[in-house]
Parts: sequence; C-alpha cells; structure tokens
Amino acid sequence: MPKAAATLRPIDKEAVPADGGKIRVFIADDHPLVHDGLRVLLDAGGMTVVGDASTGVEAVERVRSLNPDVILMDIRMPDMDGLAATQAIKQELPDASVVIITSYESKDYLRRAIEAGASGYLLKGMPPGAIVNAIKAVCFGGSFIDGRLLADLMLDIRSPDSRCRAEDELEALTPREQQVLGLLVQGLTNKEIARELNYSPGTVKNTVHQIISKLHVSDRTQAAIRAVKEGQGHSLTV
Repeated sequence: MPKAAATLRPIDKEAVPADGGKIRVFIADDHPLVHDGLRVLLDAGGMTVVGDASTGVEAVERVRSLNPDVILMDIRMPDMDGLAATQAIKQELPDASVVIITSYESKDYLRRAIEAGASGYLLKGMPPGAIVNAIKAVCFGGSFIDGRLLADLMLDIRSPDSRCRAEDELEALTPREQQVLGLLVQGLTNKEIARELNYSPGTVKNTVHQIISKLHVSDRTQAAIRAVKEGQGHSLTV
C-alpha cells in the first residue's frame, strides 16, 4: 500500500499557470483507462488536460509544442520509456515540471527519475486527492515524492565514502548559503526567503545558483534532497 509522500518545495519557479487560470496538464501513459481516469480526476480538481501521448517519443514531441504546466509521465511505454522521455524533455525545456506516476514502487526508478530531472514520483494507488495536491505543489514550485521510497533510497545510497564527500560539500557552503539551503528544504520560495532573511530577491537567486554549483547537482530539487539526505549528520543554519 502506498505510504505518505514527502513534499519538498525547492524549485525556482515563482509561477502561476501559464494562462493565469487552470493548471494545464499533459498525460503520457499507454493505458487508455489510466488516461480516462486521470482526465476525470484532473477535471474534478479544476485542472485542464491539454494533451496526451501513449509513447515516450510522442510525449517529447507534443510537450515541445504544447508547453504544459505539469507533465504526468508513466515509466513503461513503447518506443522510449518515461525516464528517458523525462530526460529528453528536461534537456530541451529545463523549466518543465515532470511528475512520474507509476505502479512501480522501485528505489531504482526513483533514483533514475530524480537524475532525469523529475519533480515528483507518485504511485498510481495513491488517494486521488493526494495526486491532485502533488500536481498543484509541483506547478507552484515544489516537489512531491513518495515518502517511504525516498527514505529507503536515502538509506540505500548513504555509503561512508559518499556521505563524507557530501558532508564536505555542505560544510564548504558559506553561512548565507547554508541559511538559504535550510529554507529551501522548508519549502520557501525565493521571495519568501528574501523576506525571511532581509535579502533582495536577486541575492537569493544568485545564492541558490552558487549552492547548486557547489553541491554538484543540476537543480534546486536535487540540492534540497541532498540536504535532507545528509540532515542527520550536518546541521543547516536557519
């Protein structure tokens, strides 16, 4: 049975839906029943399905032209799997928000999804309300990941050598960078961090870029996950 999800909100997106109204969602899944069920769910949740695809290749092509707010991506699909499609979309559209939605409760898939740039990892058996809330969280700058899978993944990859390297990287952050990273993990946006620390939004944005560079990660989501993973061994200043 799917467990509670961990909500992280570290993506640099001070955004609202592109049309200022309903969240525009794209569905990539090769099962018609899943398509239909998600359409009903999203419509009831006040969202709009702007397109769909049944293969990974088709998903990449259609997302390029439709530019949806959130992409729901299955893993097992013909031609190109959802993880490869996610990576292709993120390479072409770095600000795209992709949420993996799958039946596979797999640490390996979760790790690969994060590496590909996904902002969320949901199980299809989750309550409908949790799926809707996850899409909203991702659309407004968050990440939403199945909590038990995330915890298992963190335990699985915390080898002594990797832990030491990661702790060294966190310790190399300046006090300001540690403050900002700590607030990212708590779910604050750049504007909220600026207000909290009495910095300008530009200063916060530059600091976030410095954190990403120093931690050798690709985006704010992975920076926050790194901080969560090492949280027991390293104290972030807030």
